[in-house]
Amino acid sequence: MRSRKSSLPLPEQARLPWHPPGLVAGVDEAGRGPLAGPVVAAAVILDDLHPIAGLADSKKLTAARREKLYDEIRAKALCCSIAEASVEEIDQLNILQATLLAMRRAVMGLRLKPAMVLVDGNRLPVLDVPAEAIVKGDALVPAISAASILAKVHRDRWCAQMHDEFPQYGFAGHKGYGTAVHMAALREHGACIHHRRSFAPVAQNLRAGS
Repeated sequence: MRSRKSSLPLPEQARLPWHPPGLVAGVDEAGRGPLAGPVVAAAVILDDLHPIAGLADSKKLTAARREKLYDEIRAKALCCSIAEASVEEIDQLNILQATLLAMRRAVMGLRLKPAMVLVDGNRLPVLDVPAEAIVKGDALVPAISAASILAKVHRDRWCAQMHDEFPQYGFAGHKGYGTAVHMAALREHGACIHHRRSFAPVAQNLRAGS
């Protein structure tokens, strides 16, 4: 199911049944659900002359396959961009608005300006180009699949770095999600600087420890 929405204010553009000619960027995010760390977004414009085999929803791929595709995407795409919204921005804005901010930053970071942006999901960031939100786009649109892989690998690498800095939380294993191991570590050690204070499990832990 597709949801056609334009970030431009002109209503006639929201009803256009066609995409403008030119470069198309795919956009996706990683890290909306975890209790810690930034939310990451990526934007990718693929090169039709250098196709990449095996692009798929990053969640359907093994970590090793994602790493390999990450390097191939960076090497073969016309351009790509990875951006974040910080824990502080997540806590200030809420996770949805922070995600849209990261997506906007990713698109703005592209070396080439796309004529059309295709975004995974059903919400669009504010952009100065036409855009379409596509539910399950990470499994349907190769450029969105590529963006999902870049965002996922980038955030997983962040989790690995945080595991080295804060090994007591086990970030390398649970990637920041509220697993039993993570919740037990929160109860034992409290929240670190990378935890999202606005997320209920973290907020409850902070109240309990106060």
